[in-house]
Formats: sequence, C-alpha cells, structure tokens
Amino acid sequence: MLKRIVIAAVGLYLAGFVIFVASLPKTPHDDLHRVQGVVALTGGDARLDAAVALFDAGVGQRLLISGVNPETTKAELKKLAHGGARFDCCADLGYAAEDTYGNAREAAAWARFHHYRSLLIVTARYHMPRSLSEFHGAMPEMTIVPYPVDPVSIDLNGWWHDARALRVLHGEYAKFLVATALTALGRQPRGLDRSVQRHEPRRAS
Repeated sequence: MLKRIVIAAVGLYLAGFVIFVASLPKTPHDDLHRVQGVVALTGGDARLDAAVALFDAGVGQRLLISGVNPETTKAELKKLAHGGARFDCCADLGYAAEDTYGNAREAAAWARFHHYRSLLIVTARYHMPRSLSEFHGAMPEMTIVPYPVDPVSIDLNGWWHDARALRVLHGEYAKFLVATALTALGRQPRGLDRSVQRHEPRRAS
C-alpha cells in the first residue's frame, strides 16, 4: 500500500513538472506600449538587456530594476545594458529586494507611488510562474504582463536532453511548489532564492 502511494506521489510530481514546463509563458508579440511601468528582475544579463531595450523603444513610462547590488551605480548599469536617454531620466534602481518575494514587494511600492495600474515583468522564462504568483499576491489590483526571456547559457527548448536546463527547471519547479504551499498557508515565501545573483557590472577579462 505504501509503495503504491509513493509511486502515485512520484507520478503526480513528475506529471506536474511536465505541465509546469509545458505551460511556461511565451514572449508576447502584441503591442506592449499600453503598460505603464516596466520591471526587470535581476539575476542575468538577458533580463536586464531585454528590459532596457524595450524601455528605450518606448515601452512603459518608467523602468524599475529590482534587486540591484548595493555597490552598483546607475551609470554602471546603463553602460552594462547599453541604455539610452530614457535610462537617465526614467530608470529607477531598487536595492532592497533580495529574493522574488522582495522583488514583488519592492515593485508594488514603486508602482503605487507612481499610480500605475499595469506592469510589464521581465525575468527568465523558468522564473516567470513563481514571479507572477508573487506579483499577483503583492498587488492583486494590478494588470501584470509577463515578458519572459531565455538565458543564453541553457537550452529551454530542448530541456529533456540538456542536464543544466533540467536541473534549473526542476529547481524552479520545486521552489514554485513550496512558494505556492506557503502562500496558501498564509506564510511569506522568503528565503527560496538563496543563490540569487544581484546585478553587478561585468568584470574586464
């Protein structure tokens, strides 16, 4: 009996993982200029580059980069992401967030300060489900549009034969389940991003 329960639990877990991967959001191709704010979650250059490029193209009224290393300056981030004139006037750096939960709270305070009703969230594709859950929890009144980007170092399209992609996806799936469970229990899902990479300038090689 116990063996059957274990097999069933493992089967449900694996089925959930496949559904999680299959349902990762796609990059939107419709008009994004309706959103009022753009929020980039740090953790990889692809996220920052994509967010700054969208912002320079006229998407959003202001840009928030959440989870910035306290030692990183705005000038350094502008150079890193090849920011344009809009970056100087209308990009804000958030230094308080240390995890996804913190990103959501930091972005919620920023959006309410500017009286925004819609946000474009830019983060890695595998990180987007948990990010959306946290952001909806922090600001249920907000219209949130996901803009997932693919890290250049892993192949998410062929994840089943890429050991690193499989490891990253499985790790994020486990965090998503834990965060969902903690939220359902009324607890704060903090501390799940123990290896969060707060954005730093590239070092010269």
